[in-house]
Amino acid sequence: MGFAGLVVVIVLVVVAAGAGVIAPYDPAEIHPGDELSGPGQSYILGTDNLGRDVFSRIVYGSRISLAVGIVSVAIATLGGSAIGIVSGYYRGWIDMALQRLVDAAMAFPGLILALAIVAALGPDTKNVMLAIGFTTMPGVARIVRSAALSVASAGYIESARTVGASDFRILMVHVLPNVLAPVLILVTIGLGGAIVAEASLSFLGLGAPPPAPSWGGMLSGSGRTYLERAPLLLWAPALAIGLVVLGFNFLGDALRDELDPRLRGSR
Repeated sequence: MGFAGLVVVIVLVVVAAGAGVIAPYDPAEIHPGDELSGPGQSYILGTDNLGRDVFSRIVYGSRISLAVGIVSVAIATLGGSAIGIVSGYYRGWIDMALQRLVDAAMAFPGLILALAIVAALGPDTKNVMLAIGFTTMPGVARIVRSAALSVASAGYIESARTVGASDFRILMVHVLPNVLAPVLILVTIGLGGAIVAEASLSFLGLGAPPPAPSWGGMLSGSGRTYLERAPLLLWAPALAIGLVVLGFNFLGDALRDELDPRLRGSR
């Protein structure tokens, strides 16, 4: 399953990087007279209600999904890891203050909070990245804090303090490398979650503005309107989202099995 997930992720990266070569048409190109055409030699997955090639839009949509996933997860990982490491290492009132902020952020449902942020900033791909990154940051901070608490109580941390190592050196040299395993797992699984969140916001009209070929936007627009007449308009982006998210989850589960020593010992 882990290998299958890795294959899916590699295919996604290759398709996104080579979209200009793989896609036979421009995703915004309109073909008059070919509206709602079925799959055929000219159009692999048919066309939408404006005559745009569905396959080309799926291929170019992978760029948006991958970009949103990478940037939003990077924001969440960097911010959440910094909060979690500082909170777990220093403890005391610093830990209490940071965790109360995390609790306040986690009190709101993630999608609702992301909707509010995008609605306030405006529907744009960059704002979607910020919203998803901010809403997933508290979960990352909570998990990294748990790992940092365990590392901070280890004997080699006390030894480093004894020889006069500064807090910054201890955090960078001793704490950070030992919490990378859960962070790596969070990044892999979080990419799938970010892609679903972007598709959800686009489905609600708060994602990448038209005519950007967003998978969620394709579901909300012609996919939902012309479901009975041209079902591929909905099923093609839906299957793309499901397959990509499944691939990231499979890869994340495999990494967890390999990097968690407790799971390695039980096999």
